[in-house]
Amino acid sequence: MAGVLILGATGSIGQQSLEVLQNLKNRGYDLDLIGITAHKNRVLLEKQKERYRPRVAILTGQEAGPDQGIEYGSGALLQSIYRDDVDIVINGLVGISGLEPSLAAIESGKKLALANKESLVTGGPLINELLAKEGSGSLIPVDSEHSALYQLLQGHGKGDISSLILTASGGPFFFSSREEMEQITPEQALRHPTWAMGGKISIDSATMMNKALEVIEAYWLFGVDYDKIEVLVHPESIVHSLIRLEDGAVLGHMGIPDMKVPIQYALTWPRHEGGEFESLDLARVARLNFYQPRWADFPALELGYEAGRRGASMPVVLNGANEEAVTAFLQGRISFLEIASSVGGVMAAHDPYPLTDLQAVLEADKWARQKFEEEVS
Repeated sequence: MAGVLILGATGSIGQQSLEVLQNLKNRGYDLDLIGITAHKNRVLLEKQKERYRPRVAILTGQEAGPDQGIEYGSGALLQSIYRDDVDIVINGLVGISGLEPSLAAIESGKKLALANKESLVTGGPLINELLAKEGSGSLIPVDSEHSALYQLLQGHGKGDISSLILTASGGPFFFSSREEMEQITPEQALRHPTWAMGGKISIDSATMMNKALEVIEAYWLFGVDYDKIEVLVHPESIVHSLIRLEDGAVLGHMGIPDMKVPIQYALTWPRHEGGEFESLDLARVARLNFYQPRWADFPALELGYEAGRRGASMPVVLNGANEEAVTAFLQGRISFLEIASSVGGVMAAHDPYPLTDLQAVLEADKWARQKFEEEVS
């Protein structure tokens, strides 16, 4: 039996992970829910605890509280990762807060089902260094695009690959004019056309910063140079990613937009188990559209490539400044178009330095957030 720990159980990925896990157990799959964590959503955490009966439930947003069988604090979360009965850690946390738990999961020999792309964006060198050590854990991506690439690359060596192609929905504003984009409100930006996601990732999708982060994530996951990582806008979100082979052939991974599919694959790898999933009917879909990115109108994407190529601490600064910019936009302090421009300003002021350990990452992140406040105040 494999024991599963879900980090960020009250978020979108976490809630879907619980459903997938329950469905697998109902079909006789040998999985056991060991623990769930949340940051501040105590009400939902208690409901999940009552319904799914994990052995441990942790609330990290406060250090102490009424005793309802709940543990408190980030220290309790890290301790839960090292439990002997935990075999698989699903990291559905948001932002750089997911990095230290990812490092702990790999260090302790667990299988890390990673939905927290910021772990690789900010700590890619640290994670890959840990993965290379004997006795370390393993990593399977949960992002739909990277899960697709992970599957497409099975049986292909680096010499076979001409490029990786990440598809992007384009968000809700890909076909909007520049003038229309100047008037975008937070409420409009939160309405994603094809995926049901959390607030932060919805804004990132609207600016295409999400795809910028995924480009850096793909670099660390698959060891392919940035010049060989392409982005193609595909509004239907049916083709999740593609690989271009040296002989000119292009292989694609297709399916109905449903995050439960990559979540289940991470839990059951290398098997493709059945489930309560809608099968793709291409005749009904009828038409798939693809576009080149509008680089000038969505500059966040180019910032991702720039940060990745410059390397060292620059991706940390990109991520930290963006997290602050998204918050500022949702608070009405900056406009939609100022998200990318403010991040670019912070990056322009940064002198990258090597990431030798977690502390170096956290220092770069802190600097980026402070610099952002200086830029917008």
